[in-house]
Amino acid sequence: MRTNYNIERKKLHLPEYGRHIQDMVEELMSIENRDDRNLRAKALVAIMANIQHASSEMPDFERKLWDHLFIMSDFQLDVDSPFPKPTATTIMPPPHRMEYPKGGIVMKHYGRNVKNTIRALERIKDGDTVDEVIYNLARYMRTKSFEYNQEHPDNAVIIRDIRKMANYDIPVDEEAISLMKSEYRSDHLGYQKKSAYQKKGAKSQKTTRKVTHTK
Repeated sequence: MRTNYNIERKKLHLPEYGRHIQDMVEELMSIENRDDRNLRAKALVAIMANIQHASSEMPDFERKLWDHLFIMSDFQLDVDSPFPKPTATTIMPPPHRMEYPKGGIVMKHYGRNVKNTIRALERIKDGDTVDEVIYNLARYMRTKSFEYNQEHPDNAVIIRDIRKMANYDIPVDEEAISLMKSEYRSDHLGYQKKSAYQKKGAKSQKTTRKVTHTK
C-alpha cells in the first residue's frame, strides 16, 4: 500500500483550514468554465465561514474569507470576488527597514536613556523636581555601574558623570548624592532634601546619644 505522509504533500498556506479545503481550492483552480468556477468559489467561501464560525463577529469577516481563498491559491485563482483581489504585497507587505540609532553612547554602562533624561531636565524650571530626578538617576547609575563593573563606584564618580552628561548646564545637589549608601540593595524612601534645621537637629541628637552612651 502506498503511504501518503504530510511531509510528502504540498505545504498548506493556511493550516487552520486543513488539507481538504486546500485540495478544494486546487480543484477550483482547475475548472475552466468561469461561471462554474465563480459559483463553486462562493460555495467554498461558505464552507470556510462555517470553519471560522467563532470569528464571524469580527469586522470585515467575509472579506477576510475571500482573502484567505486567494492566499490558499497562491494568488493564482481567477474568480469574481465581491472585494478587491489582494496580492502577496498587499496581504504581507515587506517590512520597512528600521533605522539604527545614530550617535555613539559615551557611557555605555548607563545607557542612552540616562543621558537623554538628564538633557531633558534643561527644560524644567522647578529646582526641587530637578534635584529629585537627578538623585533617583544617580541611584540608578550606581546600580548599572555595579552590574557593569561588579564594584560600587565612588559617589564622586557619579556626580562627575552626571555633570559631564549634562554638559555642566544643570545644577547638581552634590551633598545629597554624596550621602548615598554604598550597599547595592538597601531600603530607600526616595529623595528628601533636608533643611539646615533638620541637619542641625540630627547632629544634636547624634551628640546626645554619644554622651548618654559614655555615661
